[in-house]
Amino acid sequence: MDQITQMLLGAAVGHATLGARVGRKALLWGAVLGGMPDLDVLISQPDAVAAVTNHRGFSHSLVTHTVVAPIIGAGLARLHAKDGVSVFHWSLLVWLAFATHALLDATTIYGTQLFWPYTGPPVGLGSSFIIDPVYTLLLLVGVLWAAVSRRHLVTARRANLVVLGLSTAYLALSFQIQAHVQETAETALVKQGVAYDQVLATPTPFNVLLWRIVAMSPDGYREGFYSLFDVSSDVRFEHYPSEERLLSSIENAPAVERLRWFTKGFYRVQETDGRVEVSDLRMGYEPRYVFSFYVGVRQEKGISPLVPPERAPAQRPDADALRWVWRRMFGDVS
Repeated sequence: MDQITQMLLGAAVGHATLGARVGRKALLWGAVLGGMPDLDVLISQPDAVAAVTNHRGFSHSLVTHTVVAPIIGAGLARLHAKDGVSVFHWSLLVWLAFATHALLDATTIYGTQLFWPYTGPPVGLGSSFIIDPVYTLLLLVGVLWAAVSRRHLVTARRANLVVLGLSTAYLALSFQIQAHVQETAETALVKQGVAYDQVLATPTPFNVLLWRIVAMSPDGYREGFYSLFDVSSDVRFEHYPSEERLLSSIENAPAVERLRWFTKGFYRVQETDGRVEVSDLRMGYEPRYVFSFYVGVRQEKGISPLVPPERAPAQRPDADALRWVWRRMFGDVS
């Protein structure tokens, strides 16, 4: 999720943990700690692929949080010794601020290495878009309520807990919607006689009403959209090619292996100006993708790895594309 939302979540969780005992200090430290895991972007990386795929790594691991929380908690207990709050309770606030950050990130499609140093693929459920105004506004209401309540700390804590519960219920609803869309998409693919290897359903920007579906198949991939306002459940898919053969001579290159791991197989391969480009199909929609990388270069003897790999210019949806999302959300399939 975006940094503002993560800090609001940290503040809400912090106040829910210690707000009745230390008041606004719980909001402040919750917000600061809730944003800290993303500081990993400041760490220098060897190349463009590493910079993207190492984000949300060790700093988002529940293992790291469990090790670090008592250390920071002890420091906060000493700093605010006059409040009489134990090291355990400050450590609990720290751990919850860190852990909820990572768990919220895991609901997006980017992926989060929750169990680092385990090297399995990042956890990325894809049930939430990276910016969701409804979820953020819910958190904002609870945090502001807690911030303006100076005397009635217990009441403010209860109000914040209610809003925190509502925002969590909203996330749970997105899981259910995703499962429904996934099932609808798979049924439509079978009905249309389309052979596929795996299917992914993710929300389009800023909502959970319109979903983008990507189905990987041996001959490329298919993209479709489904809105909860659609009258028909027969999803219309468009087919796009992917030149997987371009990776045959460089499939063991570190950048290629890392991108396959990161994308979980949802990627497109094409040749652009003599260079082999791999695009992450999970973030963006045709023909615009946020993460694309040049991993190979064509030479006289064939394709060789490009060392170091380079990131292609990001192609984010423009204003017209976002307007189309709004129209399509409410059932306009034109």
